[in-house]
Amino acid sequence: MLRALMYILPLALTIYAFIDCLNTPEDEAKHLPKVVWVIIILLFWIVGPIVWFAAGKMRRAPAGGRTPSEWHRNHRQEWVAPDDNPEFLKSLKEENEKDEAVLKDWEADLRRREEELRKREQDGGDAPEKP
Repeated sequence: MLRALMYILPLALTIYAFIDCLNTPEDEAKHLPKVVWVIIILLFWIVGPIVWFAAGKMRRAPAGGRTPSEWHRNHRQEWVAPDDNPEFLKSLKEENEKDEAVLKDWEADLRRREEELRKREQDGGDAPEKP
């Protein structure tokens, strides 16, 4: 059991350091580029991970809640509640205006049709419909 632990522990440390290095943003890797750190971790599988944890990475919380992904880091926006978001409120107002315009058109069409029905009923109801 102790022999297996001698191989499993450094292997687990290497895997953890490798994944940690890959997930670390490039600007948080100290002294060397991230690619070089990956090579060091993989080539020197006992010493490499220890050096990575000791000197390769800045050990502070990232500012602004950054994620390791470049896309997320460059495209992150602060979340705003819908009722505090002026763009969302503006879109609601525009939708409301469009809906009101459609409703007014429908009401005008309904009044026109009701007037046509009243005229037909007053004329005797036998008049042919106009297209």
